[in-house]
Amino acid sequence: MNKSIAVHVCRVDYANPLHGQALLDLLDAYARDPMGGAEPLSAFALANLLPALAAQPQAFSVLAFDGAPDAQPIGLVNCFEGFSTFACRPLVNVHDVVVLPAFRGQRVAEKMLALVEELALQRGACKLTLEVLGGNAGAIKLYQRIGFANYQLDPAMGQAQFLQKWLG
Repeated sequence: MNKSIAVHVCRVDYANPLHGQALLDLLDAYARDPMGGAEPLSAFALANLLPALAAQPQAFSVLAFDGAPDAQPIGLVNCFEGFSTFACRPLVNVHDVVVLPAFRGQRVAEKMLALVEELALQRGACKLTLEVLGGNAGAIKLYQRIGFANYQLDPAMGQAQFLQKWLG
């Protein structure tokens, strides 16, 4: 069983300098991690991400701090509201999940995702979605433990695949 530590989780205020710096630092740490591509965030992203997120009404983020709200930031989740045409309701896509290496295995992501679920329900969302690399066994185990499952409509048709196409 993984141990659990005292964690303060909160919704990010993109205008709060403490929250903004924590978001940028944590996202850059994730980008530098092999699971995030092992490359730092670009200077453009670092300079423009906070105002860009603040301008997106469908975006919200959650931070985790080690203990108190002004303690060390240790985790981040970025989310974007989408829409389920089949359910005719919003959905929330969990886009980034970051926990600093020293705090992994201590239920930090689970606590952040509980707040994400609460915020999604407040938005009237019918479900949460996320993508995870097949080699990220720890994350997959967490997601399955808290109720996520592979997406499929008819087992005979197989599971959905996440594809991308870069533009420009």
